Amino acid sequence: MAIYDSLNDMQRLAVETTEGPLLILAGAGSGKTKTLTHRIAYLVSEKQVSPWNILAITFTNKAAEEMRTRVSQLVGFGADQIWVTTFHSTCMRILRRHIDKLGYDTNFTVYDSDDSKTVMKNVCKKLNIDTKNYKEKTLLNAISHAKDNLVGVSEYSMSTFGDFTKIVVAKAYREYQEQLKKSNAVDFDDIIFLTVELFKRFPEVLDSYQERFKYISVDEYQDTNKAQFELIRLLADKYRNLCVVGDDDQSIYKFRGADIRNILDFEQYFKDATVIKLEQNYRSTQNILDAANSVIANNVSRKNKKLWTDEGAGHKIRFLQLDNAYDEAETIVDDIASTARRDSLSYNDFAVLYRTNAQARLIEERLVLRGIPYNVVGGTNFYARAEIKDMIAYLKTVDNGLDEVALRRVINVPKRSIGPATIDKLLDFAEITDDSLFGAMENADNIPGLGKAATKINSFVSLIYSIRDELPRIGISGVLRALLDATDYEDYLKDQDEESADDRISNVDELINKATVYEENNEEPTLTGFLEEVALVSDIDNIDSGDGKVLLMTLHSAKGVEFQRVYIAGMEDGLFPGMGTISSGEREEMEEERRLAYVGITRAREYLTLTCAKMRMMHGETQFNPVSRFIREIPKELLDGALPRSRYSDDEPAMIERGSSNRPAARLRSTATPEYRKPAMQNEIKSLNAIAGLSKGMPAAALGELSYATGDVVRHRKFGQGTVISIVKEPRDYKVTVDFDAYGQKIMYASFAKLEKV
Repeated sequence: MAIYDSLNDMQRLAVETTEGPLLILAGAGSGKTKTLTHRIAYLVSEKQVSPWNILAITFTNKAAEEMRTRVSQLVGFGADQIWVTTFHSTCMRILRRHIDKLGYDTNFTVYDSDDSKTVMKNVCKKLNIDTKNYKEKTLLNAISHAKDNLVGVSEYSMSTFGDFTKIVVAKAYREYQEQLKKSNAVDFDDIIFLTVELFKRFPEVLDSYQERFKYISVDEYQDTNKAQFELIRLLADKYRNLCVVGDDDQSIYKFRGADIRNILDFEQYFKDATVIKLEQNYRSTQNILDAANSVIANNVSRKNKKLWTDEGAGHKIRFLQLDNAYDEAETIVDDIASTARRDSLSYNDFAVLYRTNAQARLIEERLVLRGIPYNVVGGTNFYARAEIKDMIAYLKTVDNGLDEVALRRVINVPKRSIGPATIDKLLDFAEITDDSLFGAMENADNIPGLGKAATKINSFVSLIYSIRDELPRIGISGVLRALLDATDYEDYLKDQDEESADDRISNVDELINKATVYEENNEEPTLTGFLEEVALVSDIDNIDSGDGKVLLMTLHSAKGVEFQRVYIAGMEDGLFPGMGTISSGEREEMEEERRLAYVGITRAREYLTLTCAKMRMMHGETQFNPVSRFIREIPKELLDGALPRSRYSDDEPAMIERGSSNRPAARLRSTATPEYRKPAMQNEIKSLNAIAGLSKGMPAAALGELSYATGDVVRHRKFGQGTVISIVKEPRDYKVTVDFDAYGQKIMYASFAKLEKV
């Protein structure tokens, strides 16, 4: 029992509660992975449960790999029989064995988002859907939402009730699924949807997995959607030994279909459930935790818990309000540079988080100018690069000739004189003969009108045949090299762009490295398995926390990682929370945003800096947004840097814009402007001022020219109707504060705002 001595009392209780439904409410940094892995070890060593009968599911490959490693260390012999995997990987393993019962071949292909878009374009073309009125992305989102909620084609079609938009979606849904099946392909949402369908249609298959998995654990349960909930419910229905671990306060993926009610209503679904709270935090200082607790306490839909630590109060949370977004970016980057140098820190100890990807631009520019290495999570994914998608498409064609999307991508790459007209003839023949595109290509000599193109097609088919025949001998990495040689792909890249060719060739080399590692790590490597592994990779799986680079990422991408020093930029109402959330008035929307703030705050171990700008350009306009309400929900005694006066609080002290109790303000942001910065800064400020109506030569509004006064109701072309709160005379213009009905308080200049009295 020595391995359990490091557990705290609540962790140990969770480990030793093995029978029946169990909900572990694990706050941020409370050691949930440790608890889960020790619970699995306890099942094997103390309860004598066979490793074969244990299933542990999480969301990302990275989390699954970490859990697998820990379980192996704790359990030792037999650990390899435990399924420690992701939702999608679990379902893929099941579908690889049984999807033929649903009319697919077991070597099916998984389509990524780009593949799905290609299919939907074909669907819209075939059904004459006007993509100006019904965008492909909108149709795909509707289909994805339906699958997340286990609504199939027939059920969706019956629910249209004369709704013309839903009728169009229903037609597109049906044709989309038919094209996928014809290509022996599934999309990402199908993986779980089809597994649930398999279990419901074939009880004997479900029973075999219920007998296999008598003890089931699910991590990050707050992120599950209806389809995932139903999958777990079906698997656990027989023995009911279901342990779910999650934190309702970190449920931030509603836009992906996550349903917070799954965790909030767990005791209603499982009446005999035990609930255990893990509230002791092992990551952050108490000041950071108190800030997070204070913010999240404003949510109504949550289970009551409060994070605490015995590691001490730590440093206060720095709050900095800068003049504009440019100054915000420079202050953050200057602080990273000086702190790393002074404290001998690695750059990977720093992370900058933000609400929207667009905020990264100015920060990236500052990092480049300072020569600080960085990575952006959510940038161009390695597997989304054109050259990688080409090679993957070739591999898919070798593995599964039915994959029409993959085949159409490479049929003329590099160019081999097989143009759109030829492809259309092939597709017509395929439809007439009820065959696949590749099947039509195999019969090119029998298709009228192809002419000389038939020779090119036959050559391509022969290439695929020869590579496919060589696969058992040369392996996946060998196939990639063979494809490069046979297609002269490197020359093709050089012909496209000589400057970028070397980098793109290096990317292909890295794919070969990936294939080599896959082959080394799998006793029976298969091309299908490799493609499956690639298809399930996410951005967060590619994060290397030890590469010596500052990490930039959205708050949504940050869940599951932690850093010594964290900066959260853009903490303004209108940006975070967003104006859409504020104007909607929906409590659920605001609570999701607040959970996002909670996630961001709890990423920091020792130092947390919250920044905002008085003036920020958004959507081509300069906006003057108040400090985020989430900062105002943090007790003032926790902040280093006071808040400005605002309509939210009349008794707050005047703001200290910069400074620190243990370091002078000049260390945070020098008042001198470096020479390298001046031209860019002048252009930026000129642009901001021009839009704000402050640039030299802009006609100033005279007092007598204003058609409104304090207390009047006015209308703005974007923000609608509001009441004038104050008018302040400045040297070149009047600064007008308006409380808009739908958008809250805005500060703007009269000559720019063009307000009209109602």
